[in-house]
This record gives sequence, structure tokens and C-alpha cells, in this order.
Amino acid sequence: MRRHPRRGEADHDVSEAPAVPTARRAEVGRRIGLGLMFGLWKPRVLGAWKVPATGPVILAVNHSHNIDGPMVMGVAPRPTHFLIKKEAFIGPLDPFLLAIGQVKVDRTIADRTAITQALGVLADGGVLGIFPEGTRGQGDFASLRAGLSYFAVRGGAPIVPVAVLGSTERRGRLTKELPPLRSRVDVVFGDPFEAGDGSGRRTRKALDEATVRIQKQLTAHLENARRLTGR
Repeated sequence: MRRHPRRGEADHDVSEAPAVPTARRAEVGRRIGLGLMFGLWKPRVLGAWKVPATGPVILAVNHSHNIDGPMVMGVAPRPTHFLIKKEAFIGPLDPFLLAIGQVKVDRTIADRTAITQALGVLADGGVLGIFPEGTRGQGDFASLRAGLSYFAVRGGAPIVPVAVLGSTERRGRLTKELPPLRSRVDVVFGDPFEAGDGSGRRTRKALDEATVRIQKQLTAHLENARRLTGR
């Protein structure tokens, strides 16, 4: 409760910490994503049991289709809060994405609100979804941003690599950013791993070293997922 200033005191504004998205809201998003993804495509989910049942977890997802986030959100065994670029929060999508527990992030700055909310998700023992490549591209984990290592080390959360592999066929596509409708989409969850070296260091050098380790793990998982699914 805010204290009213005494006579003679300046009435300074008291900034409040941003609210942490709740797992209950993310569960609503999970159910919507589940129905939508199975209605439009044919997801095949492999290794979902590898996601720890409790405690903070980061899902590191490759990003080659616009459905990667909703797909993982729907088929993941736990409610997931994705870090999503603010440009996606347009029109009615803005209140909708916030209502289902997703985190809006401004990629042009060090977005303190998004960082606080994401760390809050992990502190509450929740699941944070991240596209470590930053933007949609080849989806091969070739270029990773340092944000993933920061959240993993700072939040004390294991990383579960996730490969989303869709059809490359052009027929049946609504747009080039989407797999053909009713085509099979494979979602392969990998083994969880720790990003840090066990020292607890959070220096720039430590985070850079963690990023290198993460990239090796994610690339290896993607290669294994492609062999497993024949993609």
C-alpha cells in the first residue's frame, strides 16, 4: 500500500515491478495452441517426457516457421511463456498474447520489463520459451544471441532443446512462412542440460563461454532430430 506523503515531503511516484505472467494464463494458451495446431496440421511429438515435470526450465526452439511458437506452446507438457518480439503484438493480438501469459520484448533495447518478467517466470518455477536465433530464418541454430545463456545462468534453469521440423513442400501452403496445411510437423524435445560451467559465474566471459556450449548442444540436437525424423 502506498504511503501518502507527509506535509512538506515531495510526492514521488513509486514505480511497481511488472507483473509476472501466470502459469494459469499460459495453460489457457497451451489448450488453444493444442486445438489449433492439431486442427490445421499433424503434429508428431517426440521426447516430451524429457521436459522436467517441475522447476524452472527453458525451451530453446529453432525458428523457421511462423507456427513454431504456437506449435511448441500447444504440444509442450507444461504451460510455456514465450519471449515474443513486440512487433507481433499488433491489433487484437496484443491483449490476446498478454492474456495467455506471453512476454512482449523490445529487441532494440535492453528491455528491463521483459527481462524482469522472464526471470520472474523462472523464479516461480515456470517454463520460459526462447528462440535463441532471435528471428525466423533457417532454423539451424547457426547464430545464437547471448540472451539464452543469460537467462539460463541467472535463472538457474536447465535448457531443453526443441526442434520443430515441417514439410518443405510448397503445395498446400497458405503462405511461404507456414508448412502446408494438414502436413506432418515433427516436434522433437531433447535432453535437458546446464548452460553454466558449475562455477556460478555471471561475467561477460562466462556468458560467452556458455553461449558456445549451448550452440554445440542445440546444433547436435537438431542433427539428431533430423536423423530421427528423416527431415
